[in-house]
Amino acid sequence: MRLAKYLAHCGVASRRRADELIAAGRITVAGELVTDPARDVDESSGVAIGGRPVRPEPREVWMLNKPAGVVSTAREPGRRRAVVDLVDSPRRLYPVGRLDADSTGLILLTNDGELANRLTHPRYEIERTYRVRLRHPATESQLRLLRRGVELEDGPTAPARVRSTSARVVELTIAEGRNRQVRRMVEAVRNQVIALTRIRFGPLALGSLPEGKSRRLRPPEVRRLWKDADR
Repeated sequence: MRLAKYLAHCGVASRRRADELIAAGRITVAGELVTDPARDVDESSGVAIGGRPVRPEPREVWMLNKPAGVVSTAREPGRRRAVVDLVDSPRRLYPVGRLDADSTGLILLTNDGELANRLTHPRYEIERTYRVRLRHPATESQLRLLRRGVELEDGPTAPARVRSTSARVVELTIAEGRNRQVRRMVEAVRNQVIALTRIRFGPLALGSLPEGKSRRLRPPEVRRLWKDADR
């Protein structure tokens, strides 16, 4: 197995982050510094990071209903809680993608770096659905613009699926994961997000999971995630 893939498989980091760790000279194989992510390794190769052996651990995937004020990082150097603090697992879990601190709702955490990479890489087009409360009632013109795609500072967005559930609440589905994308899309059509909750990630719905609570995904749910990520 390629070294970068092995690190992701062991839950050290996503594939992209694993490449960065290798390039930075953080990884050794049998005591030798290795900077080639394509180096072929297995469990007997003596892979280590910072001198600490890296071995596969049981894979876990968790769903969390993130409250406002909690940050989507593995660790938070400041005073705010991080999403990993709300999941009762001994594994080294990492969030799959991000929700900004002010946003709430469904976020996944896992120690399966390969799955995390698949779910966040743009080529796999995994859809996310957000419930958005707006400052002003959405006009038909604004909804049409969102459905067509809007121009942002970092380029045009792909068309979104948009469903209005009340005058000031819409459900918006996108398959991109740019920074604060939904908020910026709404601002681009001259409205403003008051509250934002992710209610679906790929095939998984938030459902009735209480805010601040988490649950481990069942094997059929993990298989459904992989099925979406293998398209």
